[in-house]
Amino acid sequence: MYSRPMARKPRIEYPGAVYHVICRGDRGESIFQDEIDRTQFLRCLGETCDRTGWRIHAYVLMPNHYHLLLETPEANLVDGMKWLQGTYTQRFNLRHDLHGHLFQGRYKTLVINGEEPGYFLQVSNYIHLNPVRAGLVRADQPLRSYLWSSFPLYLVPEKKRTKWLCVNKVLGELGGYQDNPRGGLAYESYIEELAKRCHKKDGLKNFIEEWKTLRRGWYLGSEHFRDRLMKRLGQVIGGKQKGTYFGDERRAHDEAQADKLLQEGLKALKLGKQDLESSAKGIPEKQALAWWLRQNTTASRKWISEHLNMGDVSRVTKAINAVNSSGDNYLTRLKNMLEGIS
Repeated sequence: MYSRPMARKPRIEYPGAVYHVICRGDRGESIFQDEIDRTQFLRCLGETCDRTGWRIHAYVLMPNHYHLLLETPEANLVDGMKWLQGTYTQRFNLRHDLHGHLFQGRYKTLVINGEEPGYFLQVSNYIHLNPVRAGLVRADQPLRSYLWSSFPLYLVPEKKRTKWLCVNKVLGELGGYQDNPRGGLAYESYIEELAKRCHKKDGLKNFIEEWKTLRRGWYLGSEHFRDRLMKRLGQVIGGKQKGTYFGDERRAHDEAQADKLLQEGLKALKLGKQDLESSAKGIPEKQALAWWLRQNTTASRKWISEHLNMGDVSRVTKAINAVNSSGDNYLTRLKNMLEGIS
C-alpha cells in the first residue's frame, strides 16, 4: 500500500550559511537531567564541529531546549544536526536506561544574513539572555553565573575557551572589539546591562517585541537577502516532492509564486496594481484573477483577497463560483485570456 511521504519543513543549505537553531525536548520534557548530561551535549556539539567544520558563535542550554547560533562553511546543516541529535540521544538513553525519542519533531531554523552587520549581535543577545527570560538567573545574580551558555566563555582568554566557539564576529559587531581582555570586559558590561533591563517588566516587554522575528520568522535579514533565499527555496521545494513540505518557508515560496503569476495576469488583462486599488471590489477582472490564482497556485483566499483588494475573503469564494458557473460572455472572455498565458 502506498503511503505519502511525511510532511517536513524545507531546509535551506549553502556554503557559509548562518542559522539560529532551536530544538525542544519531546512533549516539552527535559533533555538534560544533570550537569553530566549538559557536559555530554557540549562534547557532542564539539565532535559535530570537528566532523562538519561548523563554527558556533553562541549557544545556551535550557532545561528542555537549546539554542545555537552556528555557521556552516560547507552546506551541511542537515547532516550535522542528524549526527548531533542522534548521537546525544543514544548517549542520553544509554546513561539513563531509556528508549525512544528525546527531541520534539524537527528542529526550528532561522536563516541569518551573516554578510550585513548587526544580525550576529542581535541573535547572540537573544540566546545569551534566555536564562534571564526563563527566570534561571535572579536579578541579584550576574548573568555570567549561568554556566551553560557561551556567555561566560566570551569573558575568558582564548586558550581557556573551547576551540569551536568563535567570538570575533559578535565582538566586532558590538563596536569593533577584538578577542582580548578589553573586548571581553566591554561585552560583559554590555550583556549584563541588557540583563538588568530584561529583569524589569517594561524592559522585558520591549525585548519581547524586538525579538518577535527571532521567535516566529524563518529568516533574519534585508529584503535583498530574502529574495536570494526565495531563489534557493524554489530549488528545494520544486519538483515531485513539493507537497511534502510545510511551514513559513513553504508559504513564503508559494506566495512569491502567486505574486509572480498575478503580475502576468494583470499584464494579460492590461491592468496595473493601481487599478486593483481604485476599482470596485467585485468587478469581473478581479473575479477572473481570483479564480485563476486559486486554479494555479496554493495561495490562500485571504492572500488573494488582500492582493486584489476584494475586501472580505467570502468575495473570493463567490468569485470562483461565478467564474465556474458563469454564462456571462465578458467574464468568460477574461477567463480565456488568463488561460491563454503560456
